[in-house]
Amino acid sequence: MIKSTYRLATGTLILCVALLLPALSQATETSDWDSLPKATQQQLKPFAKDWDALPAERQARLLKGMERWQQLTPEQRTRAKARFKHWKSLPPEQQQALRKRFEHFMQLPAEERLRLRKRYQWFKDLPEDEREQLKQRWQQMSPEERQDLRQRREQMRQLAPQQRQIIRQRKMNR
Repeated sequence: MIKSTYRLATGTLILCVALLLPALSQATETSDWDSLPKATQQQLKPFAKDWDALPAERQARLLKGMERWQQLTPEQRTRAKARFKHWKSLPPEQQQALRKRFEHFMQLPAEERLRLRKRYQWFKDLPEDEREQLKQRWQQMSPEERQDLRQRREQMRQLAPQQRQIIRQRKMNR
């Protein structure tokens, strides 16, 4: 239960950061609130009072986040709101741990992040009973067994696809 909450919260953090704090090149000009289009002012209404005092970078992040929000489907917005609500309900210590985990993830090379996303998607696409079996198997392993599994998986990743296929076939024939 705690691990699934942790995973959900991690996903929530990633989504929130992706929507609200996208990486931008340094902005050099601030936007005057009155110069913003009325539709933009309506969307950013909670920031109206302080807008002119916000740093240019913060204004740019808010504008970019608003643009991204507008591009979401109603279903995506509903999910994002639910995840954000869940994020706000987490204790500050857990939020901080998740922020650190996200920062670590973002420090990984792009190809490693892509690999992890694909693995996560693969896991999510498994039938529920298979996911539960894998979770239980992982939880029952000792730290040494987990480390051994990680090392074997890394060794397999470094092999050519044909070599991996041969090894998998040998294991199945045992």
